[in-house]
Amino acid sequence: MAATGDADETQLQEMEEEAVMENEMDSDEEEGLGIENSDDEIDNSSEDEKENEAEIQRLEEQLSINAFDYNCHVDLIKLLRQEGELPRLRKARQKMSELFPLTEEIWLDWLKDEIHLTEEEPNREKVYELFETAMKDYICPEIWLEYAQYSIGGMGLPGGMEKVRSIFERALTAVGLHMTKGATVWEAYREFENAILATLERIHTLFRRQLSIPLMDMDGTYAEYEEWSDQGVSDTVSQKYKGALQEMEKSKPYEETLMIAEPPKLAEYQTYIDYEQKEGDPARIQIIFERALSENCLVPDMWAKYTKYLDRQLKIKDLVLSSHNRAVRNCPWTMGLWKNYLLALERHGADHHTISDVFERALNAGFIQATDYVNIWEAYLDYLRRRVDFKSSRELEELRAAFTRSLDYMKQDVEERFSESGDPSCTIMQVWAKIEALHCKNMQKARELWDSIMTKGNAKFANMWLEYYNLERSYGDALHCRKALHRAVQCTSDYPEHVCEVLLTFERVEGSLEDWDAAVQKTETRLNRVNEQRAKVTEKEAHVTRQVEEKTEQRRRAKADKKNQKKGQKGSRPGEKRKAEDKDYEDEWGEESEQPPKRHRREGDQGFRGGCGGAEEFMGTESGLFGRRAPPGRRQEPPGTKRGQQVAPATLWKTQEDDPELRKDDCSVFISNLAFTMEDPEKRLKKLFEPCGPVQSVRPVYAAKGFRGYCYVQFEGKASVVEALKMDRQEVEGRPMFVSPCVDKNKNPDFKVFKYNTNLEKHKIFISGLPFSCTKEQLEELCKVHGTIKDIRLVTNRSGKPKGLAYVEFGDEAQASQAVLKLDGTVLQEHTLSVAISNPPRRNTADKPGFSRPVGAMMPRSMVYGSRGKGRTQLSLLPRSLHRQRGSESKAENGTAPKPTGGASGDAGIEAQAKPLSNSDFAKILNLPGSTGPRLHITTSL
Repeated sequence: MAATGDADETQLQEMEEEAVMENEMDSDEEEGLGIENSDDEIDNSSEDEKENEAEIQRLEEQLSINAFDYNCHVDLIKLLRQEGELPRLRKARQKMSELFPLTEEIWLDWLKDEIHLTEEEPNREKVYELFETAMKDYICPEIWLEYAQYSIGGMGLPGGMEKVRSIFERALTAVGLHMTKGATVWEAYREFENAILATLERIHTLFRRQLSIPLMDMDGTYAEYEEWSDQGVSDTVSQKYKGALQEMEKSKPYEETLMIAEPPKLAEYQTYIDYEQKEGDPARIQIIFERALSENCLVPDMWAKYTKYLDRQLKIKDLVLSSHNRAVRNCPWTMGLWKNYLLALERHGADHHTISDVFERALNAGFIQATDYVNIWEAYLDYLRRRVDFKSSRELEELRAAFTRSLDYMKQDVEERFSESGDPSCTIMQVWAKIEALHCKNMQKARELWDSIMTKGNAKFANMWLEYYNLERSYGDALHCRKALHRAVQCTSDYPEHVCEVLLTFERVEGSLEDWDAAVQKTETRLNRVNEQRAKVTEKEAHVTRQVEEKTEQRRRAKADKKNQKKGQKGSRPGEKRKAEDKDYEDEWGEESEQPPKRHRREGDQGFRGGCGGAEEFMGTESGLFGRRAPPGRRQEPPGTKRGQQVAPATLWKTQEDDPELRKDDCSVFISNLAFTMEDPEKRLKKLFEPCGPVQSVRPVYAAKGFRGYCYVQFEGKASVVEALKMDRQEVEGRPMFVSPCVDKNKNPDFKVFKYNTNLEKHKIFISGLPFSCTKEQLEELCKVHGTIKDIRLVTNRSGKPKGLAYVEFGDEAQASQAVLKLDGTVLQEHTLSVAISNPPRRNTADKPGFSRPVGAMMPRSMVYGSRGKGRTQLSLLPRSLHRQRGSESKAENGTAPKPTGGASGDAGIEAQAKPLSNSDFAKILNLPGSTGPRLHITTSL
């Protein structure tokens, strides 16, 4: 039995050995297959590595050419991280961090990689330093949580517990007030204290602190505290919680607006910031600014507002200077941020080396305007001047060296880059000259600087000479004052009369009789020469004007003769009126004419509501081309009429104009400023005005291309007109509808329908500079604290869009005056308001019918006054042709020109005999489409 057992055991061992050998063979085959597969994978991966390495080298070469290529830095870091090139990756990140602030995502990736590399290293200070660097770019709750989490890993080291709590406390100070993410930091802090079995009092304190500040979902924290605390929640904690809850409810709408808004959310953040600034909590103002900047780090205005708040309100050195540094790193192209940074450094006592370094960085920032370099140099020179006591030659020489360098920099660097100096008035040299005269008592150096200023093209400006004269007057002597004024009289070309007057005044006070005679002779000679030059220029301009007018008159006569010949060829029978034809209509008025009937134009309003003075004498009447019926041959054909088919006159659109007796102007209103695209205006307006009373007829005005935006509405009774006028400016299809009385101005030339006063209104104020989004309610809220508001009117243009102007009527004059004092200069939605007592400009008397102003042909154009005062750009809106053909007393009949009065030189081109004028002549005078001559623009403003 024993032998048999041994044999069985031997057999089992052999079987096991065979099985092991088979397994080894199978594994060898599998390994062989695996080797083949791995070889393929190695080949593919090697090709990818080569491609990535080539791309990495290309990006590195590109950065060596342009180190400020932000996207190139990002791509390079991404590739190096994929390849696992940790040393090169660390170097690339450090280079980018030196040039740009890094985003939250880039910092988190960098921190996680560094944490992984230093897990086994006993020295954790490198990672701590990296976290501290990350904190300086942006205020990010996620980075603070990562920092606290990493510090917990070193809790067992000496001082580790205190370091963890210190980091958590700093995190609460930085982001603990973050309305949406601050609660996570509080919870992490409490969990840490629970994990290390801290005293109950410490955890109680954390709960109480958290519940005293407004955070989203703070009711859940309160419920957790109730459940955790064995003693319940004290009344003090409950009261603080309720107060914080009320504050959170006030802020909640702003948070919800931010959640649903699309990036960049600038308007939403600005509204939130304005709210917090009104509340006045500095910590909350700071955190909302930081939140806005984390999402809009490239907006210079936001950085400027934040640093301005810190400079004027908090005034904490470390916080202020770090914020200024972050601002210029994010927006280095903005000169204003660098200038404010220099001022902040000086304000907080930074050393001279630091301020000089920041200034050098600013010069290399790459500003986009030449004037930016002038401004930054001025800021730095001001700083250098303030640190000089003018007793130490070393500091004074440093200031002079800086002035010299600034002038060289402007000439060599700025002018070559921008093709302009950026400082045409030489303000830097002017400041230098004043410093030399005032502080150093070195008038010789100041005079040398002013001589250099004048040689740079400034000798022709009177104000530059007067600046030099004032400098000599203050720190020089009478001899050099007289010399400067004599040179000014000789060289000034813009205001020679002014410098002549200053010279004579100076000699009255300082000079002898010989000096006075010399000054009088000098000024008379100079002014005579100036007047001769001006006379030549005026004569030349008048000659050019006469040539243009003669050519215009010749073209007009040639066209009139050609038209008369054409009429003669048609051979119309005597006594028979020629019917209007399509071609005649186009020649006289043009297809695109948009002139409304003359008698319904309202003065002082927008668009067609503006008057045109004497031009109205020549406008077509209601029964003319643009009267109550469309031009012949241009109307829509009745339904069922084929194109080109002759239609009997009885079938054409008959209106009440065929029988003037059926027209009742006193029962009608004129509607204008309607949309050209309005469908079926007759039906639409009839339905719109039916509430005012029974509508007898609606007569829309058509042109070649359809409805022209105005019409007549006639009622059955006069009472309906009063109700219809109340609908003036009612919005119809997105445009304000203008409703005016229907009055024939041929019969009533003095009738005015301007509905607003043009005299001084002491009980009413005029506000300009309003934001276009301002509503009546917002304006009433702003003004009601200053008195009783009777009416508010927002001024709009023809399309109904606001113009940023408004009139506010108060109960009495005292309230209006008080409102002007309080509201002028205030800011509403970043718009500075200008407020004054309402005093609209009077209507121009020259625009009234029958008024004529003699204009001499030789009068200098510079001496012609416009409708708003003196100036060459204040051109009259009335064509010269109208000045020539209208005398002060003569009036034009329809189709007949008045006889010349001979009272003005401008009438020299008028024929002695009265000559009948055709519609073409009127079209040319008013420059309607198809005519020649100067364009008449009708523009008015309220």
